[in-house]
Amino acid sequence: MCGLAGIAGASGSPAVLTARVSEMQMHLRHRGPDDAGLHIDVAAGTVLAHTRLAILDLSDSGHQPMTCPDDRYTVVFNGEIYNFDKLRAELKAAGETFRSESDTEVVLRLYARLGTAFVERLDGMFALAIWDRIDRSCFLARDPFGIKPLYVWRSQGAIAFASELRAVLKAELEPAELCGEALREYLLYGSVQEPMTLVKNVTALQPGSWVLWKNGREQSRVFWQPSFEGSQLNDARPETSVREALDESIQRHFVSDVPVNMFLSGGIDSTAVLALAHQQGFRNIRTYCLSFDEADFSEGSLAERTAQHFDTDHHDWRITASEGRQLISEFLASLDQPSIDGFNTFCVSRFAQKLGAKVVLSGLGGDELFGGYPSHRVVPKLCQWHRRLSWLPGAQSIAGHAAKRLWPGNRGRRMSEFLRGNGSMNNAYWCMRGTFSHEYADRLAERYVGKSPGAAQFDGPDSDVLNPRDQISLLEMTRYMRNQLLRDSDVMSMSQGLELRVPLVDRRLFETVSRVSAARRMAAGKQLLLDAVPEIPDWIANQPKRGFLFPFQEWISGTWGRVFQGIESASPVRLDSWYQTWALFTLENFLSETGIRVQDRLLRESHPGVHEVRRAA
Repeated sequence: MCGLAGIAGASGSPAVLTARVSEMQMHLRHRGPDDAGLHIDVAAGTVLAHTRLAILDLSDSGHQPMTCPDDRYTVVFNGEIYNFDKLRAELKAAGETFRSESDTEVVLRLYARLGTAFVERLDGMFALAIWDRIDRSCFLARDPFGIKPLYVWRSQGAIAFASELRAVLKAELEPAELCGEALREYLLYGSVQEPMTLVKNVTALQPGSWVLWKNGREQSRVFWQPSFEGSQLNDARPETSVREALDESIQRHFVSDVPVNMFLSGGIDSTAVLALAHQQGFRNIRTYCLSFDEADFSEGSLAERTAQHFDTDHHDWRITASEGRQLISEFLASLDQPSIDGFNTFCVSRFAQKLGAKVVLSGLGGDELFGGYPSHRVVPKLCQWHRRLSWLPGAQSIAGHAAKRLWPGNRGRRMSEFLRGNGSMNNAYWCMRGTFSHEYADRLAERYVGKSPGAAQFDGPDSDVLNPRDQISLLEMTRYMRNQLLRDSDVMSMSQGLELRVPLVDRRLFETVSRVSAARRMAAGKQLLLDAVPEIPDWIANQPKRGFLFPFQEWISGTWGRVFQGIESASPVRLDSWYQTWALFTLENFLSETGIRVQDRLLRESHPGVHEVRRAA
């Protein structure tokens, strides 16, 4: 697990390019505190940079950038390839010899033999760049689910890339400008929606895809994407096949030359990961949990009981509002793009790293795959209500106005807009998941960029072929999980030099589970997962669903109240919830840290500024 960066095909002196990439590298040092390196191709205007967190092959032979013996190909790689041993054996049988025990060298030699098709052989999480000295081309690729990030900036025929947005901006290909469409989507959902970023001309490489850049031109291909349209399992007991796939994923995710630890909450998913690992004989596992004084939010007692049951070395941090507030500045310094999430992962990652952890497993992804979110049940009902109202002339408008009276505030505004809209699955999903209404998102975005940015265009999974629940799973995977959970988990864990692995977000596991019918796969209470992992204790299996949340509402209205008063008083729209305040707070931090200008002069002069807010914290 590491950080990578580079510039290819840029004009300017070698000294200037090297200085820029060195600056990009410096902004990624937290991702790889164990080692760092540069590769410079003066003639091609290309510089690659890497920072290393050593997990496989802890020796110096795993140093990056890594170059083939013939000096043609050079790779910078971030992630883990769990089937690298199998691939190494195949390459050795074909006559290859190896200088290291790292998966990076397997990646490099596989590309040299197979070209772009090699990515389809990789099981794992990865973002990578490979420079071809002879062809003067740069190959970029990202893993199927987008677990590892890769941002790309294209300008005047040159290309820059990095593991984090803030780092890629240090390439300075052109003045950074705020992207209004991305800003509007951020305000709607609480996270920036890929492939957009908040910076114009900078995009996230699509998950499960590659790009081959050469002389300012590109070829690209999507080599994998999640789909529920394959053949279904004929197994009368699908939990048997699901269990086999789960066991295989756990085995893959324990590939490491350092101890593998776990985040443990009081939920089904993290408990399932621990139960599977324990059943397979993995012992001496350290588990980490956060708990709170606010009993409604704390899962510490459940996690502790589970840890005792599976005999782990358990550690719990009972975090107070005062301790949380003291960490705000460090959290904001770690944040890449703004988000209404991430503070929980930041805190538990910081806790684990302070206790010596280097690799942790998380239960992220179980709700999306096994139907654990309320959206799997509520969103189809919203669409059904909308269809029924559409049969009666004027009923949608009447219902929309009634929704505002029935649910005053943000919820009512979102419901009203949905009922008066087209009733699509995408809009129903936004109605449930949204942060701001379209009206408020437009007003806020216009204030920042000086004009109405308009709606971004997305290819949603609306399809008559798919079961509605399958459509919702795809929305949860490609909107919430990809753009918020995975992105925040990567940024916050790597801010502490910690590798976070997600065995429930695995291509081979998905390809098995997705073949189970939607009705069985997403039965209430994640029953399929419980059937596949009967080792999950009753006190976890019978708990009502609740997310891994911080008591922000209580903290903001109480101990943290003065920290956010400036954000709320300066907002041109009413802020009805803590997550709306938090969304603007982290947005202001991003704009302040990157120096990106906003168009509204009054906003710049009147807003208290995130630095004042951070000092107040």
